Parts: sequence; C-alpha cells; structure tokens
Amino acid sequence: MAATSVASAPRPLRATPRQAVGAPCHHHHHHHAPPFHGLRGRPRLVVSASAAEETSSGSVSSSSRFYFNITGFPFPLGPFLNRRTIRTEAVKGSVWLFEQEQALGFSSVSTNTRMTVIKLRSGGLWVHAPIAPTKECIQLIKELGAPVEHIVLPTFAYEHKVFLGPFSRKFPKAQVWVAPRQWSWPVNLPLEFFGVFRSKPLEDEDGGTPWASEIEQKVLSSPEVGIGPYVEVAFYHKPSRTLLVTDAVIFVPRQPPECIGKESLLAAAKNGLAVKILSKGREVPDDPVVDNKRTREKGWERMVLQILFLGPSNLLEPNASFAQMSQKLIVSPIVKTLVFSKVPEKVRDWVDRIAADWPFRRIIPAHFAAPINASRSDFLAAFAFLDEFLPERPPASPSLSFIFASFMGKAASYFPPDDMKTLSSLDDFLVSVGAVKKTVSGRKR
Repeated sequence: MAATSVASAPRPLRATPRQAVGAPCHHHHHHHAPPFHGLRGRPRLVVSASAAEETSSGSVSSSSRFYFNITGFPFPLGPFLNRRTIRTEAVKGSVWLFEQEQALGFSSVSTNTRMTVIKLRSGGLWVHAPIAPTKECIQLIKELGAPVEHIVLPTFAYEHKVFLGPFSRKFPKAQVWVAPRQWSWPVNLPLEFFGVFRSKPLEDEDGGTPWASEIEQKVLSSPEVGIGPYVEVAFYHKPSRTLLVTDAVIFVPRQPPECIGKESLLAAAKNGLAVKILSKGREVPDDPVVDNKRTREKGWERMVLQILFLGPSNLLEPNASFAQMSQKLIVSPIVKTLVFSKVPEKVRDWVDRIAADWPFRRIIPAHFAAPINASRSDFLAAFAFLDEFLPERPPASPSLSFIFASFMGKAASYFPPDDMKTLSSLDDFLVSVGAVKKTVSGRKR
C-alpha cells in the first residue's frame, strides 16, 4: 500500500498567505489562517484564509461581470446573469487561483468554483478547469502578462465542461485538452455541442505533453458507476510541489469564500421552506434576517450541509454538523456514497499512485478552500474509508505514517449518521432504479 511509502507523519504546517484582487487594482492584503488542531490537539492541516478582501473599491462595473447561463441538469447553474471573479496568488509568480460563485438552480445554495492558472517555463499559461469568461475574468488573466497556451478540462462534470467552449474562444491560439470518456446525461451530447471543436485527450502518465517536464498527470477512469463513468485527472506541479484535483477531495473553510455574494448568504440564513422541513421537528421562528458576521456564517453553514448531504438532519441549527465537516481534508459525502464506494479498487489504485509518486505539500481542489497545506499522509487518510469496501490487505511494513494515516482516516471519514440518512436513501433508490451500481461489498458487509 502506498501509505507505507510516505516517510513519516506530517509535521505541523503553516498557512500560505494569498493575495486577492477583485479587479484592476493591485493593493494587496495578506491573511494568515490559524493552525487547525485535530484529534488530541495534534497540529493538522492548515488552509490559507479564503476571506480575501476585494480591493477595487467598487470600481468594477457590473457589465464586466455579466455572463448569461441558464443551462444545467437537473438544476440550472447560477448565478444566471452576474459572476464576480476573485484572483489570488497561491505561489508567488507561478500559480494563481480564479474563483466565481456557483449557485444551484433557483435555491439559496452556492459554493465557489475554481480555475487554477500555472505559468510554465515557456512563459505561457496553463489553465486548469476554466470558469465563466466574463470581461473581468479575462482582464485578470491578461494582467498576468503571459499568453494562454493550454486550456485543460480535467473532468467529465458538467459544471466545469459548460465553460470550456466559451473560454477557449477567448484564447483561439491555445490548445484545448480534455479528460477522456466525456459523457453527459440525460442526452449524451458530443463535445462539439459544448463549443469544443479541436481538443486533444489527456492520457494517463503521458510523458509526451508539452508540459510533461513540469506537470505530471494521472487519470482516474472508473468502470460505469451507473449512467456513466467517473473520470478525473489529477496533476502534480513539480516546481511548487502542488497537487491539483477537481472533486476528489475538499476542505470546507469556516468562513464563506469571498466570491459568494452577501445576498446569497443572507438568503440561506433566512428560515425558509427547506429549514422548516429539515428542523428535526422543532418550531421554526420567523425572525427577520439581520446582516452581520454570524448571520452570514449561518448562511454558509446551511449551504455547505445541503451541498454535502442534500438533506441534512438539522438546518435550523447547522453549527454542530458543520463543525464535524469543516477544517479537515475529506472526500465529499456525495462523491463517497454515490461514486467512490462503487468502484473502490480503481479509486484505491489512483490514490496509491498519487501518494507513491508525488511528494506534494499542498492541494488545490476546484471547490471550497485552497490552497490546502497537506501531505501524502493527509490525502491517504481522506480515502481510508475505501478499506471498508476492499478485501483485507496487510501493509508490507506498517510504518509510523501508515498507522497515523489509518488513525486520521477514521476522523476524516466520520460523517454524522443523521445527516447521512437522506443520501443513503437516495443511494438505495438510485440502485433500485438502476441509475447507480450497488455499493461493492468488502469487509464492511
């Protein structure tokens, strides 16, 4: 098992400061996150604060944020008209993060979606998981002063694929690369339908890409998990020792991402219909929403629990469940339940190869917090739940880091059982109608 190849348990890690830009202005604020202490006070993962302040003093016109989108299934992806872009520098002079709000249909549920831009030794830019190409977003890319050479779609997932065509048209000289085995549902539409006409496939451990000496890649291409395969390409940027993933792992921050608007947070904090249904039978007060820090945090906590569990047990008082799910590197409950538990061998092989070959010290996923200061042990711990679905495999030599990963894995994959009920019921229903595979039976069964 790859866990044994990690030399030792991770030492305490510092937060990496990020500087944020709302648009053309360049006056930066630095933010340092407090260290996160996990089980028994042991220093754990630290994530740089996502609450970076906008510095453009309202100088950005709303027209530069205009982007019209009403597509998506089963829910259209909002915001439908305006998307603010926040740019932050994750690694000085070489890695930048671009974030926009992503809303779920007409609900008051939003998260952030992230595009990562890396400057190659060629002087050109390598773009991972493109976002909506608003005027503001394109301006923030152009300010980096380098041509876009490659645009990479690392997944089959609609919320990332939908922007690939429009984004690539803004940079017609760039080569487009896509994850293999693209599909869509309920209608399996070709990439041309999404406005992508000249792409090359991303292949597993391909040493022939123009960026191979700087960025390596490993493809997770699962068997059918139901209506289609799960496909995700992980990348490793060697100069900065950074692992890039799309949806494989997440780190939920305590504070809402800067790109999520105040209006969205306050709407989620209001005691609406969803709260009345998911309140554990308690009476729901019809209090007016007062705009303050705690109200916005409550809105964020409710959003997160709905994104992670679909139907959490208690939206009225979300803080206890939120505390269980935040400030740790985890696999999202939805991805764990509906995807990875169905194809554990494929996922285990991909995770082990990543941990064995890439000595990363930070992870950048496409959602929630980033960059996350995390080691291979932390990454393996997030996937420790796979062992429940696989036959017993004694490690060659149970090293300290293997024991640590196993111990931390129990914490990383503990999800409140009450919150998991809706997701488990949905899984049972989808299995019964043949939409997803039955969960693989291993030691657990």
